[in-house]
Amino acid sequence: MLVLRLLNVVAPAYFLCISLVTFVLQIFLFIPSMFRDPSTTPLFSPALLHGALFLFLSANALGNYVLVIQSSPEDLGKGLNLGKGAEMVADWLDGSRSPGSALPNTHFCRLCARVTQRHDHHCFFTGNCIGSRNMRNFIMFCLYTSLACLDSLVAGMAYISAALSMSFANPLAFLTLLPHSISQFFSGALLSSEMFVILMLYLWLGIGLACAGFCCHQLLLILRGQTRYQVRKGMVIKARPWRENLQEVFGKRWLLGLLIPVLNVGSDYRRQKEK
Repeated sequence: MLVLRLLNVVAPAYFLCISLVTFVLQIFLFIPSMFRDPSTTPLFSPALLHGALFLFLSANALGNYVLVIQSSPEDLGKGLNLGKGAEMVADWLDGSRSPGSALPNTHFCRLCARVTQRHDHHCFFTGNCIGSRNMRNFIMFCLYTSLACLDSLVAGMAYISAALSMSFANPLAFLTLLPHSISQFFSGALLSSEMFVILMLYLWLGIGLACAGFCCHQLLLILRGQTRYQVRKGMVIKARPWRENLQEVFGKRWLLGLLIPVLNVGSDYRRQKEK
């Protein structure tokens, strides 16, 4: 548990550090290298379009990241006399202490120490639980993070291609880039800044693929009306049309959420409580 709590603090700092490094490389290295003659650069040049695209992707990724943290799943255990200690609360919600009395679709997170509605999982990179209130923002965060990493990967490859006078037309060139660059770095033929960019290329590739795969997995679960917690526990859910499952998570303003970071529409439990 101590290791998990430490990871819950280190992982967000690691993500913010990677985001800051990516922003600095893009703004001060990759984009300026695309300008051959700034005085004659047209308004809709590839460099300016790339810069605008990167800023759009970064703003959406960081905006949804902040909304995931701010829109924390509501603690349904507040005000309930469930006994003393987290263990008794967890037993009550799992139904082991009082069968049939547990709240439906709820889970007690030991790291957050709260009961959440439609709990999916605990995200260490946000230090927060993912539930009904912030699921849409979490998916948008994963989507735009993967796109921003892909954009940085392409820009970094273009920079390395020009700096080292090499071509990535052969797919094996990227696979052999790292070992070849390490040998050149220790022999003094490669600058430390260029070696750092090459290492970042593989980091962007890994983060981008991981976020894209996680986003696709979450969308498949949403289409089926399930959460990761329900799948892990083998819970049986009532089958519903996939359109209703999507609308429950993304709401009626789903197109607006694709363009700018907006708050989630809220869970069914919250709407019922407001009524």
